[in-house]
Amino acid sequence: MNEKQIDIRNRPFIFLNAAVSADGKISTKERRQIKISGDCDLERVDELKKDSDAIMVGIGTVLADDPSLTIKSETRRNYRKDEGLDENPVRIIVDSRARTPKNADIFKKGKGKRIIAVSKSAPKEKLKILEDKATVIVAGDGKVDLKMLAEKLKEMGIEKIMVEGGSSLNWSLLSLKLVDEIYTFIGNIIIGGYSAPTLVDGSGFLENEILQLKLANFEQMDKGLLVKWQVVYKDTSDSK
Repeated sequence: MNEKQIDIRNRPFIFLNAAVSADGKISTKERRQIKISGDCDLERVDELKKDSDAIMVGIGTVLADDPSLTIKSETRRNYRKDEGLDENPVRIIVDSRARTPKNADIFKKGKGKRIIAVSKSAPKEKLKILEDKATVIVAGDGKVDLKMLAEKLKEMGIEKIMVEGGSSLNWSLLSLKLVDEIYTFIGNIIIGGYSAPTLVDGSGFLENEILQLKLANFEQMDKGLLVKWQVVYKDTSDSK
């Protein structure tokens, strides 16, 4: 089977970014976020945000960590404004059943657009609350159809999306072949715990479906290692 260049003309360029422990965990068994990387990596992440059209997370990340998903540096925010952009990228939550709290930090901190992606199964009373705070996109029946969502985001002019988890959203995007690159900062700590989330959870690939990565770059940073991967998809069109 040959490597296949995925056609992204109908969707944005999508990359994952995460800090993981030396044993691959992104948070503790209590699903509490802890500091894994250092100041240099935090600056790198802020720069990635500056150059992205949108930042996407799953509802699990919102409920566990309540991130604002804003750019921290005033200089970078001003750069975006000078370029005629909102000071923060569009902030997107994948939230099939509209569970995003109305007082979430994403609504309280930072200027810019917010998008909540829901499915048709989302309760109408919750949608009414969220529609006052964000643009609500309905994609899919029981859960958000990520391919449909990606196409709709492309139609809205979003060309580059940075995904910051969690592990379930990462799995869904990768299993649907919607990811182009992965950045992982590997920290110098061990978290452990069979129930602690890893970079990618979900149901997992079968042996003949295991995803291949191509090493694009790596460098020592802070007290860990930054690795950049390109995602390689297999062309099965000539297989029997």
